[in-house]
Amino acid sequence: MTIHLSHEVFELTFADPFRIARSDNARGATTILTEISDDRFPGLVGLGEGYVEAYYGETVGTMTAAFPTLLAAVGDADPSAAGLERAGAAMDAALRWNGGAKCAIDIALHDLVGKVLGEPVHRLLGLGTDIPPTDFTLGIDAPDVVAERARRAARFPALKIKVGGPDDIATLEAVRSVYTGPLRVDANTAWTPEIAMALLPDMARLRVELIEQPFPPRRYDWLGDLQASTDLPIVADESAVTIEDLDALVGVVAGVNVKLAKCGGVGPAKRMLERARDLGFRTFLGCMEETSVGIAASAAVASLADWVDLDGNLLLADDPFEGLELDASCRWQLGVSAGLGVRRRMAVGGPVSR
Repeated sequence: MTIHLSHEVFELTFADPFRIARSDNARGATTILTEISDDRFPGLVGLGEGYVEAYYGETVGTMTAAFPTLLAAVGDADPSAAGLERAGAAMDAALRWNGGAKCAIDIALHDLVGKVLGEPVHRLLGLGTDIPPTDFTLGIDAPDVVAERARRAARFPALKIKVGGPDDIATLEAVRSVYTGPLRVDANTAWTPEIAMALLPDMARLRVELIEQPFPPRRYDWLGDLQASTDLPIVADESAVTIEDLDALVGVVAGVNVKLAKCGGVGPAKRMLERARDLGFRTFLGCMEETSVGIAASAAVASLADWVDLDGNLLLADDPFEGLELDASCRWQLGVSAGLGVRRRMAVGGPVSR
């Protein structure tokens, strides 16, 4: 085998406490950064990232244990778009789940192949640079604290507000007092049907644009009943992990949230977004609290999304990578640099393990 992989575990600190309804870890996150090299292409290294998300059954241990199996399945991948698709299929055949581990390898392969061919990843995939602007996400906190963070984030064309507690309406009202743009609400599975139905009038009053994952995964009956009761798009996130979940959501929700860290990387996300569109869903491209590596990889497929929530690196106190830039309209700039177009910032502290 000519392909080689190394990895580093990074403990990332949030710039502000960032709490969601299904997790109390508000201070930081763990992610794995990978590097892939190939003896056939000396001097070139592909960067990848896999977010460690216990909710989907992944830990540092499970991800690093999966790497050798996935790398063996990839073999000596052909440096082309078709070769990348075959590599993704081989990883799926080797392991059923492990989306974060697959993502870490898939992104690195796309970056490496882009560098080999001298093409940015979005062009390698046949996609364009016309992408929606990203929103900015505010975690659960006291209403006045969330409102102050909303005021600081007022340049973003939409805000995503994490909810799922007793102060949901007070928080949204406080945000509305300082911000006039669209609000996207994400309950991260915390609501019950009774809570959701009771809140619908306030969602309309406060001009909420969409409601994301109000109920636990696979409660298609609850999701369908709520969608039938409102014109607001209900967007599945925790219920839409991979492309295989889409068919069960047809006629249930209006939209699905695709994330590279859930579905397995750039290639799987592209296929999932295209399939979702074919099935009539509105498409939301989301992220975890990732570095610029994961966000740049996500931005490469953002032209397939109706809504974009790619702000993970903006939530960090220190992003270990640089090269990805927002334009004045809060769109990630997809340039002409080969691969992802990001590089390590040497001034930022290094990994906690290797």
